[in-house]
Amino acid sequence: MSTHIEAKPGEIAETVLMPGDPLRAKWIAETFLENPVCYNRIRGMLGYTGTYKGKRVSVQGSGMGMPSAMIYFHELINDYGVKNIIRVGSAGSYQKDVKLNDVVLAMAASTTSGMNNSRFINSDYSPTADFDLFIKAVNYARENNIPIKAGNVLSSDEFYSDDPEEYKLWAQYGVLCVEMETAGLYTIAAKYNIKALTILTISDSLVTDEKLSAHDRETTFKDMVQIALAAAIS
Repeated sequence: MSTHIEAKPGEIAETVLMPGDPLRAKWIAETFLENPVCYNRIRGMLGYTGTYKGKRVSVQGSGMGMPSAMIYFHELINDYGVKNIIRVGSAGSYQKDVKLNDVVLAMAASTTSGMNNSRFINSDYSPTADFDLFIKAVNYARENNIPIKAGNVLSSDEFYSDDPEEYKLWAQYGVLCVEMETAGLYTIAAKYNIKALTILTISDSLVTDEKLSAHDRETTFKDMVQIALAAAIS
C-alpha cells in the first residue's frame, strides 16, 4: 500500500492503462477486461486489474494535470513495480486535419509547465515516447484499419487560457493537440527506465470549437483503448 493507492503487493499488473478520469478507468475495466477487480478507491481514483486475452492488465485513473498524475506514476513505478504505462486520454485539436474522435499517438510532448526547470537548469528536456510501445501501437492500428496521427503534443498546466489565440503559435510549429499529462509521464518514465506511451482521442477542437459531450468523453474512445491494449500485451 502506498500513500494514494491501497492495493496490496501483486494486485497491480506490470502494465497499466491510465486515463485521467477514474470513471473512464471503470468503463475500460468493465468493457474490455475479464474478471476485473477494483484495488483502489482512495480519493475516488479508481483502479482495476483484470485480464485481456489471457494477460494481466491494470487500469488506473490519474486525475487531471501533471501534479495529480505524477503522484500515481511515481507510486505505481516505485511501490508496485509497474514497467509499462500507457496513457489513454482526451485532447483538444490544434490542427484543421485533426478532427473529433481522431486517434493521436504522442511521439513527444512539449509543455507550458515549469516542472522540469528544477531538473534541467537553463536547459530544455524533450520527453519522448517509448519506441517499442509506439511501433506496436502503429502496427496494430494499421493492421486494423484504424486511422491515426502521430507527432508532438502539448502538455499544458492550464485548461483555460487567458488568450484564446495562444494555440496558433503551437499549431504553427506542428503541435497536433493539447492535453495535460504526457510531458510528466514521459519524463518520469525516462527517469526510472520504464516504457511509456500516450494515446489520445480528440474530444474538442480549438480550430472549429466543436466538442464531444462529457458522456461521450467518458464512455467512447474504443479505438484508442483497443490500440493501447494491443500494445500492452504484444
